[in-house]
Parts: sequence; structure tokens; C-alpha cells
Amino acid sequence: MRFGALILPDVPWRVACQRWQLAERMGFDHAWTYDHLTWRSLRDGPWFGSVPTLVAAAGATSRIRLGTMVASPNFRHPVTFAKELMTLDDISDGRITAGLGAGGDGFDATTLRRVPWPRRERTERFEEFVAMLDRLLAEPATSYEGRYYLASEARAIPGCRQLPRLPFAIAATGPRALRVAARYGETWIASDSRGAGRDLVERFEAACASEHRDPASIARLVLVGHRERPLDSVEEFRDVAGRYAEAGFTDLVVHWPRPREPFAADVTVLERIAAEVLIRSDRPG
Repeated sequence: MRFGALILPDVPWRVACQRWQLAERMGFDHAWTYDHLTWRSLRDGPWFGSVPTLVAAAGATSRIRLGTMVASPNFRHPVTFAKELMTLDDISDGRITAGLGAGGDGFDATTLRRVPWPRRERTERFEEFVAMLDRLLAEPATSYEGRYYLASEARAIPGCRQLPRLPFAIAATGPRALRVAARYGETWIASDSRGAGRDLVERFEAACASEHRDPASIARLVLVGHRERPLDSVEEFRDVAGRYAEAGFTDLVVHWPRPREPFAADVTVLERIAAEVLIRSDRPG
């Protein structure tokens, strides 16, 4: 099993830089940040943009993969976001993964409009958003006219470092979104907040079959920390990782410890986990 850290963009870079570098030194395989305009109970506190944060993280690290968790059509447009992703892929020397999702009906959904899109429209926009990004990042010039998005000879030159485009990690739980993940994803994302488990893995595998994709060719990532408490101890981390590995997940991502909720934990426990699990060869799975 591979392991990742989700580092919230809620502290100044002089502090955050140390976390990204430490995540790399600890042996994490990948590190992510939330791509939101603001987030839940932290709405009235510091919150920085994901793309500039990832640019800085790319310059401060050399090995670890970096990504958004997750970008959505709620405030992203595929043409402008594709240009930013292409640039990130260049700056990071091919270490970027685009984490993508349909988004919810929280603050991101109402900052640019008064009423959130209905669930059906949000899913339809997501399907179009991912399909358009797929083309924009792989082709030097893209024209596209869908129900929600338009591009007229949008340029992506010189293109991604990772060919034919940088990888997509797609968050999905519903039937249509799971098919999008199966069609376009190099990684599928689930979360313990949505009850990730063997049943959801089986639905994902069924979606892969409908899209004629080999399920084994797509990584399965679970983000934990909403319900699970993997950073309470090394033993709890091993237990959580082992259970998800048994359910069929290949990657597990934990939230970087914060001094208070949400995701309150002790960084010294994370350091023990790194020493006893991450840098050893006997990882779960």
C-alpha cells in the first residue's frame, strides 16, 4: 500500500513549507491539498489557494507526487484550469496528479452564484468538465462545444511533461461519477466520510467493466480522517491501513495533524508512523 498526506492550506507558507518538506522526508508517496475557496468550519480563518500552494510545494520538494483533493466545476473552468495544470506539471517536473470531483453544495457552490446547482446538473457538468480536461491536456489545440462548456481552439503548448497527459484521480461514489472515474481515471478516490469499503469497491469494479477498463489498472485511494482516527497511534494506523488494504484499496491518505479539530492529532505520532511503517518494507498490502 502507498501512503499520502493531505496538508490543508490554512497556514502561511513559511509554516506550510516545512510540512510539505517533512512529508517528503517521512517517506510519503504523495501529498495533496484541498482545492476549495474556503472549507467548512474553517471558513472564517486563513485559507490559501491550492494552485499557488502546489507551485511552492513543487519548488520545495523533489520526489513526492503532488495533487489537488479535489478540483471541481463549482469554481473551476476546464480551459483555464488545464493551463494551470500544464504549468504545474512543468514546474514539478512531472509530479502532478489532478484530483477531480463533482463538488458539493457548500461554500464553493454559492460563492459565485446564489443557489447551488441541482445534483443532476452538478453531475452533468462534472462529466463534461473531465471529458474536456482530458482533451485540453492531451491535444495542442482543442475546440469543444458542450451543454455547459465551450472552447474555441484553446491552446495547450508545450503540453504536459507526463504523456499523453498528467494523471487524473477522480473522486466518485454515485453510479455516473464512478463511470467517469472508470473512463478517465488513473486513480479512483473514495473517502471514509462516504462509507468507503468493499461494497463501494465492488461498485467501482462494475463501473470499470461497463467502461471496458481493467479494474486492476486503476489505483484505489481512500482519504481517511473524517470518521477514522488513524493518527491516534501507530497501532491504529496499522489497523486502518490493513482494513482498507483488505477491502481492495491501494493508497491511503491521512490529514496532516492540526493542533485542534478538525483533524486534531499529535505530529510526533505521525513521525513514529513514518519511522515504523512508511520507511519499512512491511507495509500493509
